Amino acid sequence: MQHHDVIIIGGGPAGLTMARELSQRGVKDVVVLEREAEAGGIPRHCGHKGFAPYKNFGLMTGPNLARHLREQTKALDIRTSTTVLEFTLRGALRVHSAKGITEMSADKVVLATGTRESSRAARLVGGNKIAGIMNTGELQQRVYLNGERPFKRPVIIGSEWVSYSTLLTCRHLQITPVMMIEEESENAAPSYFSWGAKLLGTKLVRKAKLIAIHGARSVEAVGLEIDGTSKLVECDAVVLTGKHRSENALYANGYLDREGHAPHVTEKFKTSKPNIFAVGNVLDHLETAGTCMKRARELAAVLTS
Repeated sequence: MQHHDVIIIGGGPAGLTMARELSQRGVKDVVVLEREAEAGGIPRHCGHKGFAPYKNFGLMTGPNLARHLREQTKALDIRTSTTVLEFTLRGALRVHSAKGITEMSADKVVLATGTRESSRAARLVGGNKIAGIMNTGELQQRVYLNGERPFKRPVIIGSEWVSYSTLLTCRHLQITPVMMIEEESENAAPSYFSWGAKLLGTKLVRKAKLIAIHGARSVEAVGLEIDGTSKLVECDAVVLTGKHRSENALYANGYLDREGHAPHVTEKFKTSKPNIFAVGNVLDHLETAGTCMKRARELAAVLTS
């Protein structure tokens, strides 16, 4: 069984920044395990601007940030197409890669697995299982990685930061969504984001809830409840954004103590297991890439102090 000083699970902004910072601090035996074929995380398919290496906003696009991070860590042990299946009873990791299933262990393990948007099922939205229903991640992969144009008249569900990322993806396609809806009376993202929606020609409707999705083979309309009144809105796609939850497959069985879906951590990022730490969006509150990178550097300082 392979043993390393530090194993980082997740090769997004937090994981890659963590590896680089540890290396610069003298920890040479660091391995990053990334399930995708290419490291860089979610920014790889966020083709709009708004990213920067060490701050929350900037003029860099997501793919450029991902390339920047890969360039900085190209000399390190970054293992892509490698999925961590579970923690064993001994605290080792069962890992699947092209070599098959093996076990790995480390003095310290860092969870940097990120977060994901809630599914339609988790939102209890009725209707048939049809084409044209997606979350922001799927949309951006189809647009920026595959060059697709998946719809013409979508409805965006949610008003979080990522909802406006969806809006910018639509702008890239030169498409104006039918509307953006928010269940609450206030924006989930900072209020000034709503001005961005107006500038892009998209109507933001608050106190509106998605009840059902209608269509035979693909989306044809959505049923909404707007301020207590039912309404049918024609569209050809539904993009479910936000309501993120920690990517918790590795500890959903109770291996780690949790707070909601996220692992419980101390102020120094330590979980309920003495050698396991967690950083970035796996902690269940969506942060920008720049903030995740900042937290990763803070954890690197903790591990080397």
